[in-house]
Amino acid sequence: MISILLYSSAGILVVIIIGYFLSGPKYKGDKSDHFNGRKFINPGNIKPKGLMAVFKWMFTSKRRPWKKIDEPGYGAKPEAKIQSAIRVTFVNHTTFLIQLDGLNILTDPIWSKRASPFAWAGPKRMRPPGIKFEDLPQIDIVLLSHNHYDHLDVPTLKRIYLEFHPRFITGLGIGAFLENIGIPTYLELDWWLETIVNKQVQILAVPAQHFSGRGMFDRDATLWMGFVIKTSRGNIYFAADTGYNETSFKEIGQHCSPVLLSIIPIGAYQPRWFMGPIHCSPDEAVRIHLDVKSKQSIGSHFGTFPLADEGREEPVDDLKLALKELNISPDEFIVLKEGTWKEF
Repeated sequence: MISILLYSSAGILVVIIIGYFLSGPKYKGDKSDHFNGRKFINPGNIKPKGLMAVFKWMFTSKRRPWKKIDEPGYGAKPEAKIQSAIRVTFVNHTTFLIQLDGLNILTDPIWSKRASPFAWAGPKRMRPPGIKFEDLPQIDIVLLSHNHYDHLDVPTLKRIYLEFHPRFITGLGIGAFLENIGIPTYLELDWWLETIVNKQVQILAVPAQHFSGRGMFDRDATLWMGFVIKTSRGNIYFAADTGYNETSFKEIGQHCSPVLLSIIPIGAYQPRWFMGPIHCSPDEAVRIHLDVKSKQSIGSHFGTFPLADEGREEPVDDLKLALKELNISPDEFIVLKEGTWKEF
């Protein structure tokens, strides 16, 4: 019994030490309606499930099948610049290449084989990215919605910085982490603040319902967000990673009209008792589409990394059902194959 307790204590100590070293810098700044001086807070003070719920999910999880796709199936090499339209290319997960007015913007880029701090453990890539990294055009802007491993992927960010030296736009507190990994070209935004990119394009940070953290001791210590790319042709809403509530998205729709295009997550939503506060389901994604009054929407956050209990095909199938139930044309909310693009 004593030896068992010693081994258990040692194991817990190892986990705590690893969790400490994985934790990132914490934001320090003035209090606001969504920052209490220590932690950031969701709209409506909606809280993700705690550590005990994580363990409950781990031990009761009933994950459906994910078939691994090994064939590359890369899309065509993107054009260097797009001037006369808006072109959106789906790379994988929440990584999109958005090209407009001569600018090339990447969202939450990840080309790594795992969404994890480790090369040997953590959610494993189940299909190749749709675009080769080597085929990327010059990247001008990188949007980083928050610091989770499937959205802030250090190897990819370092490679992008060394190759392109773009400007990284992100939330409060994440800049210190970028500095630590050798990326000084960043701008931090709070919700509802914007930055001018050029005469045609501005980028606005908007609220999301989620959480942040890379280790055990930095939970909610940096800000999470979505983005609205404002253009003369209409606005593009990148929802990033978010749960659903009744007010936030209507507010975004009111402030950011007209929304030409929304990129909305449809995956990592099962089981609902656990994932509900942080990840919207496909039917809630359709509600977000309606709330922001988007002319067109594209699904994201599915098909690459098994992060929840649903199977690989379920997000797309459930999205089709939700559109049918609400009598919305399937052409209004689409899913792109990795490596393909849509032009507006």
